[in-house]
Amino acid sequence: MTTKTLREALDHYREKVSILKKGYKQECYRIQQIANSLLGEKIVREITSVDIATYRDQRLQQLNGKTGQQISPATVRLEMSLLSNLFELGRIEWGICDDNPVLKVRKPKMPPGRERRLTSREERLILRYAHNYGNSELYAIIVVALETAMRQGEILNLAWEHINLKTRIAHLPDTKNGTRRDVPLSIKARDALIQLGVSGNGRVFSYTNAGLKTTWRVMLLRLGIEDLHFHDLRHEAISRLFELGTLDMMEVAAISGHKSLSMLKRYTHLKAQRLVKKLEGGKSRGRQVVINHLVPYPASIARTSNVVTIRLLDFEGLSASAATKESAITLAQDQLLRRLMTSIRDAETIPQPDQYLDLVHEADIVMIDPLAAA
Repeated sequence: MTTKTLREALDHYREKVSILKKGYKQECYRIQQIANSLLGEKIVREITSVDIATYRDQRLQQLNGKTGQQISPATVRLEMSLLSNLFELGRIEWGICDDNPVLKVRKPKMPPGRERRLTSREERLILRYAHNYGNSELYAIIVVALETAMRQGEILNLAWEHINLKTRIAHLPDTKNGTRRDVPLSIKARDALIQLGVSGNGRVFSYTNAGLKTTWRVMLLRLGIEDLHFHDLRHEAISRLFELGTLDMMEVAAISGHKSLSMLKRYTHLKAQRLVKKLEGGKSRGRQVVINHLVPYPASIARTSNVVTIRLLDFEGLSASAATKESAITLAQDQLLRRLMTSIRDAETIPQPDQYLDLVHEADIVMIDPLAAA
C-alpha cells in the first residue's frame, strides 16, 4: 500500500469513492486525465507541492482535445480538488502518504463570470420560434428557466408527481449540489406546464441534455442570435429576481439553489440600482455614489431566550437587538443606512460587503439592505 503510484491510487479512489457520487462519469474523466499525466507515474508518498504546482501549470497550457480551446481554470480547480480528496483519504484511511501537498498549492484564479443578459428582442424571438414550430416542450423549458432560475438538468428532470400546480411549487429531490429544493412557480411558468398536458407521474419533458443542446444550437443559428448559452437564462432569471427589489440574498439563494452566498455577490448591484432610482426620484446627482455604497451587507444572527441580536460583520460595533428577528433587522437596516450615509458625507473609507462572510455558518447569516430602511 505504501508504494502505490498515483495512478494506482486513483483507480482505488474510483472504485471506492467516485462510484458513489452523482457525477461519477465526470469524475472518471478527471481521474483519467490525471492518471495519464507524468504525475500519475509518481509514488503517492513522494509527491510534493512542487509536483502539484507543475501539474497545475502544465494543464493550464494544454488544449481541450474536443474543443481546441485552452483548459479552463475551473477544470484544473476540479482536478486539484479531486487530488486533495484523494490525499486526505490516503493520509487518514489508506496509509499511503503522510501529507496533503495540494493544500500548499494555489488554485488557478477563476475568470469573471459571464454577464450575458438576454435582451427583450431575443426573448421574443426564441419564444416565438418555439411557438411557431409547435414545440410546446421547448417553449415551456424556456419559460420555466426564465421564471424559476432552475438549472438545465433540474428542468429536464422535473417529474409531474413532484409538481403541485395548485400551490405552484416544484419539488426538486435531486439537485446539482445534492440538496433537495422547493422552487416557487410563477403563474406564467405554471401555465406553460399546464399547456403540455398534465400527467399524474413521469417526466415532464422528453428532452435529454444532448437533445436540448442540439435544438438550442439550431434555433440560435436560424434566429441569428450569437453567444447565448442556455445557462445564460439562469443568470437572466437570477438577475430579474434581484431586480424585483422584494427579495434579499438569502431568499434568492433559496430559489436558485446556491449553497454559497458568495456566488450571488455579483448580483447585489442590480437591486441597488433599481431602488436608487426610486429613492432618488430620477435625480442623477450623487447617484453613482449611492449605487456603489448602499448595498446589502451580511450580518450574523444570535438568539437568546428573549432577544435577537443582529451584528453587521463588516462594521465594528454595529449591531441591533430586539425581541423579534423582524424588529432587529429593521433596526439594523436603519443603523446601517445611517452609518453608510455618514461615511459618504465625511468621505470615510467604506468596507466592501462579505469580506468576513466565510467565517460564519450560512444558516446564521442574514443580508441587511440599507435601502429597505429608506
